[in-house]
Amino acid sequence: MRATTIHAPYDMRVEDVPEPVIQLPTDAVVRVLRACICGSDLWAYRGEAARQAGQRIGHEFLGIVEETGGEVSGVRRGDLVVAPFMWSDGVCDYCREGLTTSCEHGGFWGSAGYDGGQGEAVRVPFADGTLVTLPSAAASDERLLTALLSLSDVLGTGHHAALGAGVRPGATTVVVGDGAVGLCAVLAARRLGAERIIALGRHQARTDIARRFGATDVVAERGEEAVAAVRELTGGQGAHAVVEAVGTEQSMRTAVHVTRDGGAIGFVGVPHGSGTGLDLSAMFDRNIALRGGVAPVRAYIPELLPDVLDGTLDPSPVFDMTVDLEGVPDGYKAMDERTALKVLVTN
Repeated sequence: MRATTIHAPYDMRVEDVPEPVIQLPTDAVVRVLRACICGSDLWAYRGEAARQAGQRIGHEFLGIVEETGGEVSGVRRGDLVVAPFMWSDGVCDYCREGLTTSCEHGGFWGSAGYDGGQGEAVRVPFADGTLVTLPSAAASDERLLTALLSLSDVLGTGHHAALGAGVRPGATTVVVGDGAVGLCAVLAARRLGAERIIALGRHQARTDIARRFGATDVVAERGEEAVAAVRELTGGQGAHAVVEAVGTEQSMRTAVHVTRDGGAIGFVGVPHGSGTGLDLSAMFDRNIALRGGVAPVRAYIPELLPDVLDGTLDPSPVFDMTVDLEGVPDGYKAMDERTALKVLVTN
C-alpha cells in the first residue's frame, strides 16, 4: 500500500509500504477514506520533533473496517469508523476516568513501528476501545464526512480547551490562536454558551471563519497591543475564560494577561520554544487557574457526535485545501507556508 513517510526535515514522501495485518486479536484494520495534516505534524516536518527516517506520520483519519481480530466485538467489517488521535484500551483506570490519552496501553499513530493516518490503511490496536462507529450514510455526504473527521482531533481538542478554560453561559471568552484548534475552540465556546467570544488572529481568511463559528470580536494585534485591545473590549477586566491554542511563550503570556481575575486558561497548544510564558506570581495574585493538556478526544466523541451529525456543529470550513494521498508533501508545504489552514487528504 501507499503511505506517507518522513525522512528528514522538509523531506516527506509517499512510498510503498507493507499492508497492515491483524497482529493481535484486539486489532482491526481500517481502510482510510479521509485523513488530514495537523499543525502539530509541522513540528516533525520542520525538524523540531525527532523522527526516524522512514517513520510513518499522521494521526487523524476515518475509514471503513476491513478486518477484525477474534476478540473484537464493538466494530465489524464494513463499519464506517473514526479514530481519535491516540489508541486506547478503553478499560484501564485512566480510560474509565475519561483520560484516554493516559491509557496504560495507549499510543500515537505514526509512532515508530506503527501505521500513520496519512496512508491507505491502518492497523488499529485495541479496536473496541479506540474506534467509534458512524452512520454508514455519512460515507456518501462529502461535507458531513469532512466534518466528522474533525472528531479525530481538532474539534475535541477545541472542546477540551473550552472546558479547561471554564467556558459557561454568559462568560466572556478569548481564544488565542487562529489555527484549526483555535477556530474549533470558538465553536466549542459558542456551544457551551459563551456570551462574547474574542478571537485573536491576523489572517482574514481565518478570522472570517472565526466570525462564522461565533466570534463576536476579532483582535489582530499581538503581545502587549493584543492585551491592551482585549482589556479595552472588556472594560479593563479581561475575560472569564481564555483558550491558549498556540503553544509559544508569547501566546501563553498573552493568555495570562488577558484573563480576568478569578478566570481560567485552557491550554492545548503543544508547548514549544524557550520557556512557558507563565507569570506564576501574577497568576497567584489574581487567582487564575490553568488547566488543559493533551485532549482525551475519545472520551468527547460520544458527546460531540450528535451535534456534528445534525449540523449544530460544522467544523468542516477549517479544511481549506484538499489533496489526494500522493499530494500530501505539497499539503505540508502549503501549511508550513501558511497558504493553507488545514489540509484534507482523500483516498
